[in-house]
Amino acid sequence: MSIPLSAIGQVGEALRGRRTELVVIGGSAGGVDALIGLLPEIPVDYRSTVVCILHVPADRDSRLAELFDLRAALPVREARDKEQLQPGVIYFAGSGYHLSIERDRCFSLSCEPPVQFARPAIDVLMESAADAYGPAMAGILLTGANHDGADGMCRIRERGGLTVVQDPNEAQASAMPEEAIRRCAPDLVLPLSAIRTLLPMLRNP
Repeated sequence: MSIPLSAIGQVGEALRGRRTELVVIGGSAGGVDALIGLLPEIPVDYRSTVVCILHVPADRDSRLAELFDLRAALPVREARDKEQLQPGVIYFAGSGYHLSIERDRCFSLSCEPPVQFARPAIDVLMESAADAYGPAMAGILLTGANHDGADGMCRIRERGGLTVVQDPNEAQASAMPEEAIRRCAPDLVLPLSAIRTLLPMLRNP
């Protein structure tokens, strides 16, 4: 399914003149299923960096990078401390540590207290990414059962980045997208099928 006719003009306006070097995608309950519908749509010649963060239990290793490496056209790996972000790669936040992006565009892992009961927290990643990339980034917030990600989306918007939220009416858990919509008036609120179409368009020419 493509972007709904009612949203085509809105999407075109949001993307006009925009260069997207980084896409951060966050989610919680239902997030794995949502990403299964999104990440395989990214083409092999995609030159932006994608960083995905889901709430994962701290007491077990995340296998998300392995799972999606079998499904995506781009290489997929877990983000490592002090690693420089590379274009054309999909990264996943691991378990037990907050993941942030430094101003020199390297990853940083920390054991600071949970945010919104989560570590890794979407807010931590999105806020740091917004400070590092400014208008050259896009944030996509998916289904989730708490309010993590709302502060991060607000920071992205403040720094000139593009903010996209899954339509809560079709999200498996609506609390996360609803709070982001309430707090920061995102640029786009779209069903997952439309985000699937949009994602390949968020690229670094």
